[in-house]
Amino acid sequence: MTTSKRDYYEILGVSKHASDENIKKAFRKLALEYHPDRNKDEGATETFKEINEAYQVLSDPEKRSEYDRYGHAAFTGNGGARGFDGFDVFGGFGDIFDAFFGGSSQSNTRSSRNQPRHGSHLQTSLTLDFEEAVFGTDQEISLQRTELCSRCRGSKSEPESEPKPCSNCKGRGQLRRSHQNIFGQFVQDVPCQTCQGQGKIIVDPCSRCRGRGQEQMNRKLVVTIPAGIENNFQIRLTGEGEPGFGGGRPGDLYVSIKINAHSFFKRKENDILYDVTVNVVQATLGSKLKIPTLEGETYINIPPGTQYGSMLRLKDRGVPHLRGNRRGDQLIRVKVDIPRNLTKEQVRILTELSQTMDNNDLVDDEKSWLGKIRDGFATEEK
Repeated sequence: MTTSKRDYYEILGVSKHASDENIKKAFRKLALEYHPDRNKDEGATETFKEINEAYQVLSDPEKRSEYDRYGHAAFTGNGGARGFDGFDVFGGFGDIFDAFFGGSSQSNTRSSRNQPRHGSHLQTSLTLDFEEAVFGTDQEISLQRTELCSRCRGSKSEPESEPKPCSNCKGRGQLRRSHQNIFGQFVQDVPCQTCQGQGKIIVDPCSRCRGRGQEQMNRKLVVTIPAGIENNFQIRLTGEGEPGFGGGRPGDLYVSIKINAHSFFKRKENDILYDVTVNVVQATLGSKLKIPTLEGETYINIPPGTQYGSMLRLKDRGVPHLRGNRRGDQLIRVKVDIPRNLTKEQVRILTELSQTMDNNDLVDDEKSWLGKIRDGFATEEK
């Protein structure tokens, strides 16, 4: 009892009028999907055998013509199209790329060794004082990086010497290899092992870099810090990274900024925060105080009746905006110092003052400074 075979066109999913290119594309897609090294589903091996058998016939113009005229009977008993005898003939899924797609991804990577490649990026950090970050500065940094050899300029040979073309590959850097498999004969370019794909042999290596073409160098660079830069900001120095290969452009250097905390100023976005402490008389009657700013000392007025936590503002005394000509403000937060040690005369004066005020002002809560004074004095008396 024989099992009827499926139509080869149906197996590949193409029409009877499909071009050779469409047949090849269909096989490529199905072979990748059902190859047993990649697809572990039950029945994948048998499906792959069908796909392979169909492609062997339809990819051969003579066999395809016979099949179109007589169907499967064209190859019955004459050894025409043989079945797939096992996937070990491929040596694994990786060899499909060698046999069918013109080379494995590994060989393609090796063959691109001489192509221009971008240099690696480098990263370093720089710590600034608070004022340097606010107003900007120029800072010198030191780093060690790989550069083209100063003697051979990357040629890897002594200045008076010239590399010789590789005799094995005739300077091509690749060798052409042909092999036979179930698909027929295929030709593939592989990197030359003698010159490692370079196409040339260094006969007199550079005495400074020993034929590497590069060397480690200590460099000093000046970094311009823009006014208003923030903590953890990165500055990119274009082309100051590792050198490129084969004519590729060098990488970049990224400088990460760290900012030291100030002893009394704090930054909130583009504003500067400063805490000032006044006594109860200054807060009540008002006063004029001298305070520091980022540009020296100045005076501010404490309005009469200023409450604890009030915020005063000095316009345009803050941090410059990183983008634009604007500048933030300096914010002065007022703290009222409640005295704990009062003389009897001070207590008498404050008591007389309290008697002239509304009783609501003597409520012992967090807003009553007279209550806090009274409590503090009572504590000292104990």
